[in-house]
Amino acid sequence: MNKDGHYNEGFSENSGVKIFYRDYGPKDGDPILMVHGLGAQLVHWPIHLINFLQANNFRPITYDNRDVGLSSRFLNTPSFVIDYVKYFLRLPIKSEYTIDDMASDGINLLDTLNIKKTHIFSTSMGGMIAQIISAQYPERVKSFTLIASTASTPSPINAPKKAVRDIMMERSKNPNASHEEILEREIRMVSLIGMDGRIVDTPEFREETIRNLDRAQDGSGYARQLLSILASKDRLKKIQKIKAPTLIIHGKNDPMIHVKNAYKMHKLIPHSKLKIIENMRHLIEPEVLNQFEGMLLEHLNQVT
Repeated sequence: MNKDGHYNEGFSENSGVKIFYRDYGPKDGDPILMVHGLGAQLVHWPIHLINFLQANNFRPITYDNRDVGLSSRFLNTPSFVIDYVKYFLRLPIKSEYTIDDMASDGINLLDTLNIKKTHIFSTSMGGMIAQIISAQYPERVKSFTLIASTASTPSPINAPKKAVRDIMMERSKNPNASHEEILEREIRMVSLIGMDGRIVDTPEFREETIRNLDRAQDGSGYARQLLSILASKDRLKKIQKIKAPTLIIHGKNDPMIHVKNAYKMHKLIPHSKLKIIENMRHLIEPEVLNQFEGMLLEHLNQVT
């Protein structure tokens, strides 16, 4: 937020696809483009992370990926039975758009804001998108932070744990469930992918979940985003072209994306640094941020 407590919001447009963004400012802060994960809206970035970046003279810029939040929706309804069979047989899957398309949305947003070069901060699916941005547009990237992500296409041998996968499929097949059903589903999911022992089912969590649900109004994009991940080719060769200083953060017990993916990316991305956090799963809780904030600041401040 700016000093007056406000932020700037608007749309960028990429070949007819409208992308809603929020620029927290300040205008003279060092820009950091934040690319979020599967089904996540820009409001899902934790405020303690936004505040931390602003307090250290950075300008967080968040946005709703295509098909979520206030950004453009697509119309195709995936065939889950057929696509799930293809997934387990490792057959090609078709998607309405690609991870590369989502990367071009991010570049177009930078153009809209007249930002020539930025830090990139990404998590989960956002990390997949940001890998493409960092590899294909090196002149636009100051530094790259890659959290809880992978360069490999998910497969039956490199998939989320079954309990997580079951909820993902439930959300894909039933995006317009009742508020109470969605609440219970979110409580189960965050209990699985958040820190062990975290109390999730609180009045505050329920209120925030409903508020975010009402903002989005339509959850159908989750399934199409998931298909875009499954249809994408791996980026194992692509990430070897990344030139920006890269910091990889991963939870030791991440049930969504196994920690082995972090080690593989660290090996392939030139001059990257890796930090494995013992009590982190898939989310960036305050206790998790506290364990890498010093390393993050050093990483961000080594380039101008």
